[in-house]
Parts: sequence; structure tokens; C-alpha cells
Amino acid sequence: MTTNLMMKKDGFKLGTFSSNCSSGMTVTKAPERWQNSWENNLRLGKMLDAAGIDFMLPIARWIGYGGETDFHGGVLETMTWAAGLLAHTENLTVFATIHTAANNPVVVAKQIATIDQIGKGRAGLNVVAGWNKPEYEALGLTLPDDHETRYGYAQEWLDVIRKLWKSDEYFDWDGKYFNLKHVAGDPKPLSGTVPILNAAGSPQGRDFATDNANYLFTPAIDLARSKDEIQELKEQASGKGRDVGVLTFSHVICRETEAEARAYQKYITDDNADWEAVDNLVNLQFAHAHSFPHDLLAQIRYLMAQGHGGFPLVGTPQQVAEGIIKLHETGFAGSTLSFVDYAEEFPFFRDNVLPILAEAGIR
Repeated sequence: MTTNLMMKKDGFKLGTFSSNCSSGMTVTKAPERWQNSWENNLRLGKMLDAAGIDFMLPIARWIGYGGETDFHGGVLETMTWAAGLLAHTENLTVFATIHTAANNPVVVAKQIATIDQIGKGRAGLNVVAGWNKPEYEALGLTLPDDHETRYGYAQEWLDVIRKLWKSDEYFDWDGKYFNLKHVAGDPKPLSGTVPILNAAGSPQGRDFATDNANYLFTPAIDLARSKDEIQELKEQASGKGRDVGVLTFSHVICRETEAEARAYQKYITDDNADWEAVDNLVNLQFAHAHSFPHDLLAQIRYLMAQGHGGFPLVGTPQQVAEGIIKLHETGFAGSTLSFVDYAEEFPFFRDNVLPILAEAGIR
């Protein structure tokens, strides 16, 4: 069995986010935007693995955001995506992102245990309790208006999975949301469980994450605000006897000079953003989610276009490294990274930013 890197608390974690989705995290019409083919994802996964990157995290999406590009209209399904990557890598953790309402927990328990065997103990589970109402409608589901119901359902869903992973006997389950007869979990994850990730912004979501997750995933818009938020979350988890790391997500435009990076930022965003898709995305966040602080959403339309609201790491390798170090100093346990073209741009980041982070002692 390989040690799951996301079960270890040492160092500042780095991973990629949304490479399974068309355009990745950049809502742009630029022709070189990310093509989310399996071949590109496999190429990227092997590079990340060889470079010592900790994890890959996908987005589960069922319909796009419209606009000229139909941002995220093309998406590789995350469980099968993770299985393929785990079969072709050696060390990095690969998460599957699963919507609780659309996936039966008995099935998910077996799927995660199976891909964990494929990866020799390197699978992870990103739990989504639901926020995107049009997706629910597309699947013939109803998104509950209240977060208590969304997370109550998610809690029972996860409780079923954990019992399937723990129990060696067949059992019945008579709950509020699930009525199961004579179920059992075989196989189980190699270590008995996998790292759990959850993005949560509402009070109910943060209760769920601090009760259940190894990592809570949240934006970094204002680092002073983030520092207080992280402290509150750590104290909330500690009060429950748990140690929960807080991850964020970042978008990288790294070039030899700052002028080159800024020029490319302008080209991707100012000159070529798919603003219709951006506005659809922002409007959905206002209407149905609390992942982004609502009082900041109006300020981050540009960041949404550039990198889905991710913390901007724009500039030279030194400047990008300094931005990551600031995230570390703020208290984040790690960050995802996205690029306009992950596979083309990651090697420059690997060769020029990772050594600075290692010298700083955070990697």
C-alpha cells in the first residue's frame, strides 16, 4: 500500500483543480484554453506525479454555464477519471467529486473502495451536498432551499458509506433519507477510509465539514479575512476533537517577467473573457451557494473570469512563489493550482517555482 499524501499533514499541499472540465478554471474564449481530453489529463497526471504534487481534484458538472464557450459544458466524469489516473500514477492522491443527491451511497462506497485498490491506497472523496439548481433540474432532482436539509441528507449519506467501510457484517439501515436492506461493503478502502474533502460556506456546511472532512475547501479573496476565518474553523474543529486542514484554490499565470504575465492576463481576461458565461456563474453563486462570501461576489467578477474566483498568482516565478508563501502564512494547509493550459504551463512552474518553495521550507 502507498501512503496517501493527503493523510499526511506535513508541508503545504499542492494539487490541481478542474482539469477534467472544458476550459479548466478560466472562463475565456482564447483558442489555447484547456482542452479536457483524457489524453491531456493523463499527460498532466504523469507530470504532476513525477514532480511530487500531492493531489488532483476534479469538478463534477452535468451541464455547462452557457455563453459562447458553454464553460464547463464538457466534463469527464470524476469517478472513472480518478480510476484511470490512479492506474497510471504512483504517488499522488486522486479525488473523485461526488454529488450526494445523484449517487447512491452503497454504490459510491464500493466505487471508492475499488479505485482505492487500483491506486494502492491513494483515492480521495470530495463530498458535494448540492448548490447548482439548474443541474438538479437537469437530473430530475429538487435542490432543497434550506441548507439544513442538504447537509442532513449528506450526513446520513456519508454515515452509510462509513458503516459500509467499517462493518464486516450485512446490515439494514432505517434512516430519515435511506432505507436499506441487507447491505455490506466489500471491498473496503485499503486503510479503512480515504481523505474526505468538502467545500462549505454556510454555517450548516461548516458544521458538516468540521464534523467529517480532513480538509475544508474555501476561497481566498481577502487574506486578512481568510486568516480570521481559518482560525475560527480550526477552533470549531478542535472543539470537536478534530484536526481539519483548510485548503484554497489559486490560478497561476507565471512568466519570465511580470510584464509578460500581466500582458497574458489581459489577453485571457480583458480581451477574451466569455462574460456571458461569467455572469451566469456569478448569478448562480449569488442564488444558491455560500462557497463565496456574498458580500465579496460583486468584487470578484474579474477573478471569476480569470480563474473561477481563485487566488491570483500572476507574475514571475519569485512573485508566484511569494503568493503561495503568503497563503501558507495565512494558515492555509494547501492550495489547488489551475492554468489556462495546465499541461503546457505546469513545466515552467515545476522548474522555477517549486524550487523556491522548497528553499522556503514549505514543500
